[in-house]
Amino acid sequence: MNARKIPDIIIGRLPVYLRALQHMAEIGLKTTSSQELGENVGISAAQIRKDISQFGEFGKQGTGYSIEYLIDKLREILKVDRYWDVVVVGAGDMGHALVNYQGFSDRGFHIVAIFDNDKAKVGQNISKFNVEDTDTMIDRIKELGVKIAMLTVPAAAAQVVADQLVQAGVRAILNYAPISLNVPNNVKVQYIDPSTHLQRMTYYL
Repeated sequence: MNARKIPDIIIGRLPVYLRALQHMAEIGLKTTSSQELGENVGISAAQIRKDISQFGEFGKQGTGYSIEYLIDKLREILKVDRYWDVVVVGAGDMGHALVNYQGFSDRGFHIVAIFDNDKAKVGQNISKFNVEDTDTMIDRIKELGVKIAMLTVPAAAAQVVADQLVQAGVRAILNYAPISLNVPNNVKVQYIDPSTHLQRMTYYL
């Protein structure tokens, strides 16, 4: 399987399926159908079967899917069957929230450092971390071998910081700054802009 040939919209639905399956497992269910899973996530059974079949045949006609098996397979496909170290850049309100959020470790992600360029914030404690200076960020990320960063800096600083992250060897950036980033083709950027999502929802109100 070549992940590059799978449409990104399908990859984006897999974590939704995984979350629903994990909830089913937590309440004691052992098997599910594409119909039941679809009702849980608001996606048609046919679309779920089509999405999952891109990666192989994981269910049986008439018996559906083994929840535990499908969880394992989706975790393997998404490469969260291991822990990924992550750095946070930006020690403002969003940076604080991300570092203090307890849900990442359950999903395969482990925050290992937080950086800021504000000298007044450098050295402060957030959760179990000391805020580190972005002046040392490139060397520090290389030392840690981190490939994923969450970017929570102001829009005006985001591109400069993204360039530094790329230089440090980061290959995936979760960008909370309301600006599009220019990065090499081998670096994946995912954008999280709450205002954009709110504007999308108000269309329907």
